[in-house]
Amino acid sequence: MAQYEVQTGQDLTALGDDELRDALQMRYDASLAATLDPAIVNATDARFHWASEAKVQCAIALGFMKNDLRDGDSIRKCNAAYERLMTPPAPPAPPLPPPPPEPVRPPICDQSVNTVFFDFDSRSAPPTAAATARFLQSNTQTCGWTGFDVVGHTDRSGSEAYNQALSIDRAEAVADVMTAQGIPETMISITGRGESDPAVPTVDGERNPQNRRVTVSIRQGAE
Repeated sequence: MAQYEVQTGQDLTALGDDELRDALQMRYDASLAATLDPAIVNATDARFHWASEAKVQCAIALGFMKNDLRDGDSIRKCNAAYERLMTPPAPPAPPLPPPPPEPVRPPICDQSVNTVFFDFDSRSAPPTAAATARFLQSNTQTCGWTGFDVVGHTDRSGSEAYNQALSIDRAEAVADVMTAQGIPETMISITGRGESDPAVPTVDGERNPQNRRVTVSIRQGAE
């Protein structure tokens, strides 16, 4: 279409007969060439549609002109479709940026229970409690942990009543270490189960180091 002069914004009905005939012929030739242009035929925009419309309407208007008649409707449609054809297509929208990668959840975040073991008949938190508390505090925000269930246990040496109180004292001792490391008290619940929930089943009265423990279960999400 580069060989045709682009004329837009004209009121063709105001032209004289010879000028009008030339303007219609130019528009017809340009639209015909566009309908044969592979770049327009295969385009994804609407230029081929407007080229076809202009070709038809301009041909109708020229047919009337051969009989010394002006058909205002076909003249207006010829010019309107031609101007649509000559309007540069809008550039394609830029592609959307790729979504940000999903954050990688560290495997350490899937840890659900930490255990602190106590000496026989001891209520004092062992040194390992501080290491456990530091681990929990340093990973709470990264992992999205929402709370901790601190549960004390004993072995079966001693009476049930004594062991129940001892298990609560042990849970409170570990909770105190956790708060000292910066974990809010509001995130910690404390329970004592005495000798009722042993890690290793034993006969009554038997000492077992695996049962003298405090477990810290991690709450995640909306649990």
